[in-house]
Amino acid sequence: MSKNMPCLRCGHEMNHIKTEKLQLGQTGWILGDLPNLLAGAMEVDIYTCPNCGKLEFYLAEEAEEELPQKQCPNCGKKHDFDYPKCPFCKYDYGK
Repeated sequence: MSKNMPCLRCGHEMNHIKTEKLQLGQTGWILGDLPNLLAGAMEVDIYTCPNCGKLEFYLAEEAEEELPQKQCPNCGKKHDFDYPKCPFCKYDYGK
């Protein structure tokens, strides 16, 4: 999945290193790593410039698919499956 990518700093052609998943979310004081697990990950393509050392991150092309969706039983709207509450009507799935 390598593209011809010019470096934005020096104009030299960048090299594709690899595709990697970057963890979203933050570790919390009370909930620990749970917010990280719920937030998921973003797949990115990593490029580097052999001339100046600049790194660039781009959203991976194969990662353009959306998260699985679920339909709220209260309001009927669809949203990402990993929300503990409906973002529209605040229906709590944990009840």
